[in-house]
Amino acid sequence: MTLGMCRAVSLTGIEGSLIDIEADVSAGLPATRIVGLADTAVAQAEHRVRVALGNTGQPYPDTRLTVNLVPAGAPKHGTAFDAAIAVAVLIAQGIVPPHPSRDTVVLGELTLEGRIRPIPGVLPALLGAVRGGVTKAVVPRENLPEARFVDDIHVVGVDDLIELIRLLGAQPHPRDRPPVPPSGRSRRGEPADEADELTPSNAERVHTPPDLSEIVGQHDAVEALIVAATGRHHLMLTGSPGAGKSMLANSLATLLPPLSRREQLEVTAVRSLTSRTGVCELPTQPPFEAPHHSLTMAGLIGGGSSLRPGLVSLSAHGVLFLDEAPEFRTHVLDSLRQCLETGTLTLHRAGVVGRLPADFQLVMAANPCPCGYATEPESTCTCTPSQRRRYLARLSGPLLDRVDLRVGVGRVRSHRALIDDAETLTSAQAREQVARARAASAERLRPFGHELNSQVSGETLRGRLRLTPQATATLDRALDLGTITLRGYFRLLRIAWTLCDLAGDQSPDSEHIARAMSWRGGGEHDR
Repeated sequence: MTLGMCRAVSLTGIEGSLIDIEADVSAGLPATRIVGLADTAVAQAEHRVRVALGNTGQPYPDTRLTVNLVPAGAPKHGTAFDAAIAVAVLIAQGIVPPHPSRDTVVLGELTLEGRIRPIPGVLPALLGAVRGGVTKAVVPRENLPEARFVDDIHVVGVDDLIELIRLLGAQPHPRDRPPVPPSGRSRRGEPADEADELTPSNAERVHTPPDLSEIVGQHDAVEALIVAATGRHHLMLTGSPGAGKSMLANSLATLLPPLSRREQLEVTAVRSLTSRTGVCELPTQPPFEAPHHSLTMAGLIGGGSSLRPGLVSLSAHGVLFLDEAPEFRTHVLDSLRQCLETGTLTLHRAGVVGRLPADFQLVMAANPCPCGYATEPESTCTCTPSQRRRYLARLSGPLLDRVDLRVGVGRVRSHRALIDDAETLTSAQAREQVARARAASAERLRPFGHELNSQVSGETLRGRLRLTPQATATLDRALDLGTITLRGYFRLLRIAWTLCDLAGDQSPDSEHIARAMSWRGGGEHDR
C-alpha cells in the first residue's frame, strides 16, 4: 500500500484555495477517519465513497483508512471533495497509478451508484486553482460549460467514477453494468429534450426594464437617472404613489453599459455559488435585484457556514433596487453602510473570514409618509406630523448620507404628459450620453486607477483634482454651516465631476456644484 494523494479546491466566499487530500491505508481494524476540519457533509463522504466504490466494482480498504485534508487548519465545507477522496483512496490501494504532478484538481459529488453530480461554485473554484498554479481539472460533466469560462486551464468533464478511473490511466475492476445515468439525460450528459435546457436553474435571470421613452413629465428625475448611471452614484427617489418611482428605477438598467470580462467572471462566480447546475453563459448585462421589503439580514448580506452570498453580492456590478425602502427593517438597511463605502463585504463565521463582492449601485424608492400624499398639494394627507417623521426616520441618517442623489418625483398631470411627449428621450439616446461621459471620466481617472467618478477618493479630490475656491464657495459654506457632512461634501464633488463629463466641460464650475447640491438635499439627514 502507498500514500494516495489528490487535489481539490475549498471555497471561502468566492475565494478558492487548493486542498491536498491524502489517503493512507494501514494495518488495523476496519475504520475510516477523515481529519482536517471537515464539516458534516465532508465527513459523510466516507459513506458515499465506500458505497460508490462498491457499486462500481472497485475495492474499498478492509483495514484502517485515514484521509487527511491539508492544510488541516482550514475549514472545509460541502460535497465537492467526494471524487478527489475516492481517487486518493484508489491510489492508496494501487488501483489508480500515482500522479507525479500536482497540477490537476478533481471536483465532484458522488452518488451511491457512482455517478458524479454537479456542484455549486465550479467557476470560483477553478479561478482559485489557476492562481495556485493548477493547469488541469476534472469536473462533473454538467459543470463543464461553466468551467470552460476559465482561461489557462484544461478542463475535462466526467459522468461517473468508472469514466474518471479510465481518465486517470487505470483499468477499473469489471462490473456487470455501468452506473445508470440520471433520469432525463443521455450518457454524455446532453439534454434529453428541449425543455431540460429551459429549467430555471440553467436560465439567466431576465430583467426586462421599461424604455426611458415610456417616462413622461419627469425631466428632473430622468436627468438625475442619467447622472446616476454615468457615475454609478447611489440614488433615492421620493414621491407619492403612482408618480413613476419604480418605473424610473427599473429603467436605470437600460442606461448601463455591458459588463467587462472581469465583471462577467465575478458576477458568474457569485451566481455559481447559488446554482448546483452551473451557469451556461456569461451575462452581458449588469444584474438587477429588487427584493421584497420582508427581506432578512441573511438574505441581504448572506452568510452561513459556507458564506453563501446574499443580494448585495448577487447585485455586484449592477443595481440593488429597494422599493418602499422605509418598509424594510431598519437594521437590515443599516447593514448596507459598510458595503456602500468599501464595495466589498467581509464576513466572519465560526473562525472563517471570507470576502464577497458588494460593488453595487443602490437605488431606493419611498413615499413621503405612510399614506403617501404628504407632498401633493391637491391631495389630503391623513398622516400626522409625528407619523411622517417616524416613517422617514426608518431610513437612518448615516445610510442617507451615503446616498448621492435624492430626487423628488411629483405626480404628472395629463396635460403635462401630452406636452412632454414630443420631447421624450429614449434609452438608446441616453445610453450614448452615458457612454461618452464615462469615456471622458475613464480617460481623466486612468492615472489614479479608476474609471468612474464615484470611485475617486477624497484624497484625490483634495489633491490633483482640487477645484478652485470660486467653484466650491457654495459647497464650502454649506460645510461650515453644518448642513452637509464631510462625506457629503466629497460625494457632491463626485456628482459635480459627473455633470461636467456629461456637459463635455474640462472642470466643474459653480453651476455644476449648485446642480449637484439641488439633488443632494439638505436638512436633518445631513447634519
